[in-house]
Amino acid sequence: MFVGQLNAQIPLTTVPDGGNKKASISEWIGLTEVRIDYSRPGVKGREGKIWGELVHYGLGDLGFGNTKLAPWRAGANENTTISFSNDVKINGQDLSAGKYGFFIIYDTSFCTLIFSKNNSSWGAFYYDPSEDALRVKVKPVKLDQSVEWLQYIFKNQTNTSAVVALQWEKLEIAFTVEADYIRDQLNSFRKELRSERGFIWQSWNQAAQWCVQNNTNLDQALVWADTATSTTFGGQNSFQAWTTKSQILQKLNRSDEAFATMQKILPTAGIFEVHQYARQLIGLKLYKQALDVFKMNYEKHPNTFTTLVGMTRGLSANGAYDKALTYARQALELAPDPANKINVEGMIKKLMERKDVN
Repeated sequence: MFVGQLNAQIPLTTVPDGGNKKASISEWIGLTEVRIDYSRPGVKGREGKIWGELVHYGLGDLGFGNTKLAPWRAGANENTTISFSNDVKINGQDLSAGKYGFFIIYDTSFCTLIFSKNNSSWGAFYYDPSEDALRVKVKPVKLDQSVEWLQYIFKNQTNTSAVVALQWEKLEIAFTVEADYIRDQLNSFRKELRSERGFIWQSWNQAAQWCVQNNTNLDQALVWADTATSTTFGGQNSFQAWTTKSQILQKLNRSDEAFATMQKILPTAGIFEVHQYARQLIGLKLYKQALDVFKMNYEKHPNTFTTLVGMTRGLSANGAYDKALTYARQALELAPDPANKINVEGMIKKLMERKDVN
């Protein structure tokens, strides 16, 4: 075969037949990417003749291909496809991660959405129900204004869900996609911690701290925190990493171990780190331990604004309002700026009213 003959069989790129626009849209739901690739037919003056005519009712014979019961291809030209990077739920039903052909069986009362394992066919001419991965029924909704070019949009988005809506002419067909953000994030951590990102203590601490903030996976988080504070990746002297470990122990109702853990690192911590840790103890209603930490900080950094405020908070939390008032008045004289001065004045007012400042 001559080169000229071969090239003659390869067509040049042109606009799709019928003027149907090719399009794609993607959004992230938490750590799950949802992507839709489709072609956009236009109404083109056919108002009132789209649904039930151009888009046939039920399953129909398209006059081509090997199926006599074909759904609508939910777009134009080749398959509309939708892909999910992680396992999801569609209107509450499980669907595995992957790329699917997307079809719709249209009816005025309910539409059946089909997610097919076949994502490479042209249109619905070769649709095979045995390849269905999932079917979901939804109710179509009328739109006030006509949409000229078929479109897919994402609505009502959160970290865990979004509504995907097909809109064309004066009709919307929508379904909800839910992603398990906690599961996906933990799986992501487990994968990344086995890569080069797991060679530094900060990554292990980040994963453990995320578990603290979301109150989940605490047993494994403790293992991650142990790794972060080990000598292996250099986090053995990190106040941040030891604080994370202490917080996990606290959530696991191992308060004595949590407090003992912090005693190992407190002597090397800075004035502000110790102050914030003592405030965390107040938040946990461990008032005596908080006062002990505030005292240690004050003895190491006497007569500074931060430690004077710390003693005020610690004594107040333990009901020693008169002693707290003495430290508060000293702190007022050392207030570094107007905002802090106002804050301390508010503390003094509360203490004089015999109220806790925390």
